[in-house]
Formats: sequence, C-alpha cells, structure tokens
Amino acid sequence: MAKTAYPTGVENHGGNLRIWFMYKGVRVRENLGVVDTPKNRKVAGELRASVCYAIKTGSFNYAAQFPESANLLRFGEDRKEITVIELANKWLDLKSMEITTNALSRYKSIVRNMLPRIGENRMASAVTQEDLLYIRKELLTGFHTLKKGQSHPVKGRSARTVNNYMMITSFMFQFAVDSGYIRKNPFDSIDFLKKAKIVPDPLTRDEFVRLMDACYNQQIRNFWSLAVYTGMRHGELCGLAWEDIDLKAGTLMVRRNHTLTKEFTLPKTEAGTDRVIHLIQPALEVLKNQAEITRLGKQHQVEVILREYGRTTTHPCTFVFNPQATANNGIAGHHYAVGSVAQSWESAMRRAGIRYRRAYQSRHTYACWSLTAGANPNFIASQMGHTNAQMVYQVYGAWMSDNNAEQIAILNQKLSDFAPPMPHAVGSV
Repeated sequence: MAKTAYPTGVENHGGNLRIWFMYKGVRVRENLGVVDTPKNRKVAGELRASVCYAIKTGSFNYAAQFPESANLLRFGEDRKEITVIELANKWLDLKSMEITTNALSRYKSIVRNMLPRIGENRMASAVTQEDLLYIRKELLTGFHTLKKGQSHPVKGRSARTVNNYMMITSFMFQFAVDSGYIRKNPFDSIDFLKKAKIVPDPLTRDEFVRLMDACYNQQIRNFWSLAVYTGMRHGELCGLAWEDIDLKAGTLMVRRNHTLTKEFTLPKTEAGTDRVIHLIQPALEVLKNQAEITRLGKQHQVEVILREYGRTTTHPCTFVFNPQATANNGIAGHHYAVGSVAQSWESAMRRAGIRYRRAYQSRHTYACWSLTAGANPNFIASQMGHTNAQMVYQVYGAWMSDNNAEQIAILNQKLSDFAPPMPHAVGSV
C-alpha cells in the first residue's frame, strides 16, 4: 500500500502500526500492537492527533497513555501510582530495619491515626497541601460539634503531638518522592505549630514525702525514691540489675532499657548507654534497703536488642525491682513493666491527695532539686544521659537562676584570696 495512505505520524512496523510524535524536542515512536489495516490506520491517526494536542496544551501524561513504554525511563516519567495505604505499608516495612521496635510501634500508631484522615485508598499523588492543613486543624482542635455516631465532642491534641503526627507522616511522603511515586512532598512548606516551652513541674519536698508514704509497699516506695534521687528513665529502672551496681564505690551503670513493647533494648540515647551514675547518699540508702528484698533473687539471662538491625546480646540480670518478691498471686513476672510502674505512681498520687503530675516528673524533680542545690549542669546532663548540657539549660534554666545569690557567695569566698589588692585613693593633705 502506498505510504501516502497513512495518516501523518502513523507507520507500519513489522506488520503492526506505530505512531511518532515530538515530545520535549525529541521525536519518539510508540508501538500500538495492532495489525496494519485501513481501519486501524484511521484510529491510530486519531490517537496520534490527540497525543499531539495533549502535549501542546500541557495535559499529556506519558505514563498514563503508554504505561509499558521504554521511553518512560528515558524522560524520567516512569512513575507508578500508589495508594496511601500501600505507601504506608511499604514505608513501615522498610523503616523497621533502621529504628527500634519501640519507635516502630509509635510510627505505626501515628500512621493508623493519619490514614483515615488522608484517605487510605486515595492515590498518594492526589494528596494536597490543603488536605493536610485541614487535617492538622482537625487534630489540633478536635470535633467541637457532634458527628454522626459520636456521643460527645472529641478533644483536640496538643501542638507538640500534632507536630509529631505531621512530621512522621511527612517522612512517609518524602519516601514516596525519593522512590519516584510522587513528584513533590505535599508537606513541603507546612511549618511546625508553635508550642509552649516545656515547663518542669517537680515535686516539692513535702509532696515527695507524702507520695512515698502513699506507695502500697516498700519495693514501690524504693522504686520511686530511686527515680527521684537518680533521674533515671523508668524503663532503665525496670531493667536495672544488681550486676550493674557497686554499692561500695557508690556507682550504678545504666546498661539497658525496658520498652512499652516489652523488650529490653540499649538505653534511649548513645550518651545514655553504659553511663555511670554517681549515687547520692539517699540513693545508696534506698538500694541498701532494696537489697534486703531482692539481692539474693534468681539471676536471669536476658536478651537485649542492640542498635544494629537483627543483632542481640545477653545480659545476666538479678533484677533490683522484682514484683515476685512482694506479690501474693504467684503470677508476677521477675521484673516490672513500664506501664505498671506508671500506674503505681498514679495510684500513689491519688492516695496522697497530691495535684496530678505525669510519672515523668520524677526525672524533672531530680534535675530541679539538683540544680537548686547548686550542682553543675554538665554533671546533671551526664547523670541523666544527655549528650551535653544544652537540654539542661533549655528546660531547667529557671531553677538555675534560683541559685544566683548562692553562686555570688561562692565566688566571693573562692576568688577573694586571688584578687589583687586595689590601691586606695590618697586623701589630700
């Protein structure tokens, strides 16, 4: 058949039809996979005309029009659509290799909360910044008017929590960008909400005494006393073993942490791992008292998850705080869980009639009391497992200023012997 019988841009290629067109200044050809017949030539000509029109108007989607084309990779348009739920599952699966099980649990919880709001079956490429701003508003303010099926309004979350939700979900969408599923992260240019500065709310000395008196047994009293006297994280206290303690030297080594996912891991930060805590006298007295309860307990071989994916080690542990030592039901484990000790704090708070504070304030109480007593911020940071004193200055600055008068007195005492005598003005004769 004569070549002129073909519409513009339509060709015979091995008995089948293909079309050519100009795209981004390059002539490209696409096989249509249909046999060369007069009818198919006409259809191919119409297709080619529509492609040229879409390119001219800027609405051409190469991947949608020719999903199997080898030219997609050539032009960087080999993007595959993915739903939000598919993206979440893929991202969380790959993320599991680089974060702890405890952190992964938090990520999954956040994603579970965000997916219904974004739309599980929406294409990730269809999520807009406007969608996310409305979701952020809903998270922050809650539902002040009842929706169908609700019995009461939903309270909004704190700015700190909302920022965390947005940040973690942003990581997921950045993964989609880096993997070629979407062109742009819809979270780009969304700023963090302004949040109130963390204000420690430590126990007063009187409140501490009342709280200890309200603990339901001596072991729980010792647990929370040691928490306040050392500033240790609660998971670190749950994982504390007598093998980590040198009462003669007055030191304690933090080697492991027990998480909400009921695993033993290394402490939260690199700086907090294998850190040595120098015990003040009240802490030593607490441990000597606790030794009478658990020091001769059974030693257990505990698997501890290391930071490197898939690696573990074993620690011999005679746990300092062992619920079996004081339980009467015979079903208690050989160490406390983080959730259960938090409940014991709340119960003691209620019995003592003290204004409610979260259990984490035991750590703030240690820091504030120490600073008020004049301790060096760098020493406190080391004791608490911070990399440096920056966190201490940021969070506890108000308690440091309380010591200004005392610091002046110390400087007067220490430096007066070194200061050179100043000449007195000579009076007129």
